[in-house]
Amino acid sequence: MKHNGLTLGVLGGMGPAATAEFQRLLAVKAPACCDQEHPRMIVYSHTVTPDRTTYLLGKGPDPEPYLLEGLQTLVGWGADRLAVTCNTAHHFIDKFLEQGLIGVPVIHIVEETVRACRERSPEGAWLTGTLGTVKTGIYQRHAAACGYRFRVPDAAMCERIHAVTDLVKAGRQEEAGARYRDIVEELWRLERMPVVQACTELPVAWQRACLPAEMGISSLEALADGCIRELYKPL
Repeated sequence: MKHNGLTLGVLGGMGPAATAEFQRLLAVKAPACCDQEHPRMIVYSHTVTPDRTTYLLGKGPDPEPYLLEGLQTLVGWGADRLAVTCNTAHHFIDKFLEQGLIGVPVIHIVEETVRACRERSPEGAWLTGTLGTVKTGIYQRHAAACGYRFRVPDAAMCERIHAVTDLVKAGRQEEAGARYRDIVEELWRLERMPVVQACTELPVAWQRACLPAEMGISSLEALADGCIRELYKPL
């Protein structure tokens, strides 16, 4: 199936393993049978961007100018649509969108993940992500706008979940998977419902954890689905 000719700009490097997994998902999900039927894509692995959660917790430099520069660079390179492989970054991206600073549509990872949650688990889901994502309430706000319910782990559990994302960034994926499995099994003892991987490192950890695929909702996969839908729809 031929794509619609739009060029996707991907702001990645937050982190690199998540960006690589996103590209793999796009390749697998594209309804293509040859190179030419896959969508055009520009990937900017902007690894110099300061950590989003560290800033939101008041402990590091502001990533906002780096994110804006990265998005505007992709537009300058010819991107017609944008995707960002970091959930926490969308706290800042929402501000850019409100201020009209980007200029082309963003395929929004939080909106796409909430959409996937509503389809897969209408009764609700556990929310696991970085401390920054949880603190901003971005998932809770987007869910509340459409009447969806997320259950958020307690503060101590959120700290442990955040540590899993750091392990993936450090290349310690097996350890990340083992820790994530322990966390998820504890959550399921409280209430057995699907778990949203609302940090793009967490789908990588989920794979290593050997947890049942049907009980996880990946923000990376939701973003990939949204991109495929946008890149193959008639213009």
